[in-house]
Amino acid sequence: MKNFSLGILLVFSVMAQAQIARVEPPFWWEGMQRDSLQLLVYGKDIASYEVDASAEMPILEVTKTENPNYLFVTINTASVAAGDYELRFQKEGSPQIKQSYSFKERREHSALRKGFDNADLIYLLMPDRFANGNPAGDSHPKMAEKADRTKPGGRHGGDIKGIIDHLDYLKDLGATAIWSTPLCEDDDKTYSYHGYAQSDVYNIDPRYGSNEDYVQLSAELHKRGMKLIHDYVTNHWGLQHWIIQDLPTRDWIHQFDAFTNTNHRMTTQFDPYAAQIDQKIYEEGWFVPTMPDLNQSNPLVLNYLIQNAIWWVEYADLDGLRVDTYSYNHKQGIAKWTKALMDEYPNFNIVGEVWLHDSAQIAYWQKDSKIGALQDYNTHLPTVMDFTLHDALDKIFVEEEQWDQGVTRVYENFVNDFFYPNPNNILVFAENHDTQRFNTRVKGAFEDYKLAMSLICTTRGIPQVYYGSEIGMQGDKNKGDGDIRHDFPGGWPADKQNAFLPQSEKNGRNAYQEQYFNFSKKLFNWRKANPVVHSGKLLQYVPDKNLYVYFRYNAEGDRVMVILNLNRKKQTLDLKRFTEGLAGHKQGLELLTGKALQLTDTLPVMPRTSMIINLTR
Repeated sequence: MKNFSLGILLVFSVMAQAQIARVEPPFWWEGMQRDSLQLLVYGKDIASYEVDASAEMPILEVTKTENPNYLFVTINTASVAAGDYELRFQKEGSPQIKQSYSFKERREHSALRKGFDNADLIYLLMPDRFANGNPAGDSHPKMAEKADRTKPGGRHGGDIKGIIDHLDYLKDLGATAIWSTPLCEDDDKTYSYHGYAQSDVYNIDPRYGSNEDYVQLSAELHKRGMKLIHDYVTNHWGLQHWIIQDLPTRDWIHQFDAFTNTNHRMTTQFDPYAAQIDQKIYEEGWFVPTMPDLNQSNPLVLNYLIQNAIWWVEYADLDGLRVDTYSYNHKQGIAKWTKALMDEYPNFNIVGEVWLHDSAQIAYWQKDSKIGALQDYNTHLPTVMDFTLHDALDKIFVEEEQWDQGVTRVYENFVNDFFYPNPNNILVFAENHDTQRFNTRVKGAFEDYKLAMSLICTTRGIPQVYYGSEIGMQGDKNKGDGDIRHDFPGGWPADKQNAFLPQSEKNGRNAYQEQYFNFSKKLFNWRKANPVVHSGKLLQYVPDKNLYVYFRYNAEGDRVMVILNLNRKKQTLDLKRFTEGLAGHKQGLELLTGKALQLTDTLPVMPRTSMIINLTR
């Protein structure tokens, strides 16, 4: 019961054990912005009981559904103080059932917590593939899938303790925030390691650890001045979710006469000419047969998801959410969900996965979008993902510059920033857990990795890097998702090599890995210490001969010149062209080489090279 109880003392009578199996949320907090709380009470025929509460915890409404095993009890929490309370369930001819419920004190300034922002560098990791801190927990008697590292799509045993054990590595690297793919319970028989088919959204998967371990991860990150971003799934659960096994209402999930796959055409969400059937199949179709599609237009579902997300933010002291398949949800429902979170935590941040290939279409989903306003729609979503920049990085290293190809794709991407209400609050990345590994895309070319990371770390937005790239890790998505999600070398006790350790230590990084790590560490830590690339203005120049130049500058007088030469030939810049960007600066210190530069007439740039120059007068 330890993991399920989450530290709350739930008192059951003998009869209650037979009647009440779950109450969710399992506890709540005093002083929340929301002045009501809807408890899901689950137990055999519980709807045949009437509900009464203590005077200090008044009931506003009791909702019954077609399933007699559920009651939804709405409580007025406006004046409820921290403490233990009691719900009473009564039925003529049956003993009274008493259920205790707790409200806790909030952390100081919890409502004003600051989310991740453009001062951060986010490190995306898959916990099952990062590090195994507790091999004894790799398999669990109550969970269907057991650990087997020989299977690319199987569970490999990484866990929360493994992440905690390597936080100093991540801090040394220069990461300031962690985004972990989902850690909640996923009891699918196979491929459960990715965590996106959750079977219980109030409990951490026991193979990763406990809820208490997750809270410890958050606390350990905060000790180091780092942040924790929780991967949240609003669109679907797994078929093994306990609620899916006994639905409160038929329309808790979207259902068709036969299994219907989503058509993945998210453009139907805003296409003014879209056929209703296309839009319906997109939004209500399932990803796969094992991932039932949740119906956010059902108020009970939406409220459950809102409360669950708030619960995790408050319980685990989170610094942000990443929302999976954001644009697949019911449009109005996901907007209400997002607004509820941001109303509760006005300085928080949420990034939504909107996997589109057009800047205007992505911008539609950002908060206060003028494009969305044309359809009287506002997501309230602070951050979206720059998939068009990712698309550009997928092509530019194999193209020579033409009118609309080569590094010009990157330039044109930023030209389109006028679509976005807040270009600085966009996630920029070269890869993630669903895309081709960048180092495989460029065939292990170290110079191309340096060019891509130089761009990601110096342009506008919030940079996100993918675990293992900092040591040159490769993987081919054409061989399956398991190949882009390899185990981090050294994360398992039996590993012969430990890439968490420097080359100078026994079994540490090899020379290939070390050059990647040293470059990444220098760049990431430089970015951390230079606010001008967090929120400074961007000035860019039209590329010439596959060479792209831009500047970041701020009102404090800080100014950085960035040069990305994708040409395979040495080039010489005539600095007169960049007078506006140089703004009278005649000297600079180049970050990657440490060289002092004179910036008066011309500047030679070596082939396939990036330069990051801190300008001085």
